[in-house]
Amino acid sequence: MAKATLVSLAESLGVSRQTISNVINAPHRVKPETRLRVEHAIAESGYRPSAAARQLRTRRSMNLGIRMMPVVDGINGSILDRFLHALTEAAQDEGYRLTLFSAATDDDEVRQYEDLLNVADLDGFVLTGTHHGDQRTAWLLDHEIPFASFGRPWSDTEDPFSSRHPWVDVDGGAGTEQATRLLLDQGHTAIGFIGWPAGSGAGDDRRSGWLRALRDGGVLADQLDVEVHDGVPAGARAAEQLIAAGATAVVCASDSLALGALSTFRSRYPAPTTPDVIGFDDTPVAAAVGLSSVAQPIEDAARHIIRVLAHTLSGDAASGRPDKHLLLTPTLAQRFPHPLAGDGWLA
Repeated sequence: MAKATLVSLAESLGVSRQTISNVINAPHRVKPETRLRVEHAIAESGYRPSAAARQLRTRRSMNLGIRMMPVVDGINGSILDRFLHALTEAAQDEGYRLTLFSAATDDDEVRQYEDLLNVADLDGFVLTGTHHGDQRTAWLLDHEIPFASFGRPWSDTEDPFSSRHPWVDVDGGAGTEQATRLLLDQGHTAIGFIGWPAGSGAGDDRRSGWLRALRDGGVLADQLDVEVHDGVPAGARAAEQLIAAGATAVVCASDSLALGALSTFRSRYPAPTTPDVIGFDDTPVAAAVGLSSVAQPIEDAARHIIRVLAHTLSGDAASGRPDKHLLLTPTLAQRFPHPLAGDGWLA
C-alpha cells in the first residue's frame, strides 16, 4: 500500500489540503463533523505530517529543552526518571522532542539557555526544582522565552497563582498532612518530622502539612523537627535524635530520609503492626521494603506541562486553554515494613 500523503488524503475525503492541515494544527477552525471524519481517516491511513514542513510553516523547531538535575542518590532520582519519561511521551504525542542538557548550577543553566537558543533554536524550556529567588524564571521572563515549570514559584509575598508563567506542582503539604493524620489516628502523639533546611520551598511546604495536622489534632511539635540535607545516613541520624526526644513515629520529606529513619526505628523497636515511618515520593525502593510513602502524580504533572506549553507555543487564543497554574493532590500509599528493614542494611 502506498504511503498516505496530504494530497492523497485530501482527495480520498473530498476536502482541501488546508482542511487536513487545519485538523492537525488548528482543529478549532474545522466543523466538528468534518474534523471527526478527517481524524478517523488519518488514523486509518497512518498518515504522518512532515516535521520539516511543519517547521517551515510554524517557524518553530518543535523542540523543548530541559536540564538534567544532579541526583543525590539512586532513590529519589527515580522520581526525576519517571517525570522525564512521562514528559518525553507527552511531548511526542504533541509533536515535540526534548533536548537534554546538564548544568551544575542555576547560573550554568541560564548560560545553557543562551547557547541552546542560539545554536539549537529551541522553542522553549521545562524547568524543575524551583526555589526562592529563582533566577532562571526571571531570566526567561525578561527575555520572553516560553517555558513552564514543574514546581510553583516560591515567594513569601507573592501568590503563586498570580504568576506570569505556567507551572504545575504537587501539594506536598496536603501529602504530609494526610500522612501525619494517619499516624495520629493510630494513636501516636509524639510524631516527628525530618525535612530539609528551611527556605527550600518544597521542603517548607511539606513541613507545613505536618505542623497543620498536629495543631488541628491538639498535639505539640516541640523538639520534634529535625532539618538535614537529603540522604539515607542523614535520615538515620535524625531519627536517633527524634527517638531520644520521645518520638514514636516520624514523617519525612523524602524516601531517602525515611529509609534511613526506618532502619533506626527498626533497630530500636520491634516491627509494628501499623506504619510508624512515612516517606515522600513513593519510590520503588520504598515499595520493596514496605515503607509507607506519599505518592506524587508525576505522569499527570508531565502531561499538563506539555499541554500548556504546546498551547502557548501554538498562539491559539481560542477556548480550551489548559489551566495556567495547576496544583495536584498526592495520595498516601500505606504499607507495612519488611522484616529485613531492621537488620541495618539501609544504614
